[in-house]
Amino acid sequence: MVSAIEGAYELAAWLVVLALIFDALDGRVARLTNTCSRFGVEFDSLADIVSFGVAPALLIYMYIGHDYGRIGIVVSAMFVVLGAIRLARFNVTTSQVEPSVFIGVPIPTAAVFISVLVLIFEDYAGIHEYQYLVLIAAALLALLMVSNIRYPSFKKLDLQSLHYMRLFVTLLILASVIVVYPKEGFALIFTLYILYGPLQALLHLIRRYKLFKKR
Repeated sequence: MVSAIEGAYELAAWLVVLALIFDALDGRVARLTNTCSRFGVEFDSLADIVSFGVAPALLIYMYIGHDYGRIGIVVSAMFVVLGAIRLARFNVTTSQVEPSVFIGVPIPTAAVFISVLVLIFEDYAGIHEYQYLVLIAAALLALLMVSNIRYPSFKKLDLQSLHYMRLFVTLLILASVIVVYPKEGFALIFTLYILYGPLQALLHLIRRYKLFKKR
């Protein structure tokens, strides 16, 4: 947040990405050390709303939102408020068991996608005139966070049912892309993940429509 206020947008964006890495590790570390608790669950949600709600919203506003006046304020506020609703719904609808799917885009995914967009725009001077796309993406992601669209959760991935060679090759390709083109690689991965939900929902509606017509 301090970096965003000071205009160090790239650093601010990378710190949000770093927060995602720590967020992925904290639960696993707690389970490995047998230190899971209700307090930890609640504190994790508070940390998430700051790291993936307030920090990205401030980055959105300082980077481009302030150029659009009240629109920038509303979009930044939407990202925080709807992100908080997304977290509250997740806490209410899930128990100690990890979900097999997410309902709505997870707030860390939305936050990192916005951060990666900022990194892309900072890296390519030729597309600076399209920075308003960050605001549009933030508004759409805020709505997707509170939608009923389902997204895959990799927390309960059944490794026994996977073909290890295919998994290894896929991970190797993804890792290679990220190492060579870190910003573009992250952008591609998160774009595909975010688009997966609406596309699956659209296919489901098409199938239901075809079944309805057959009747």
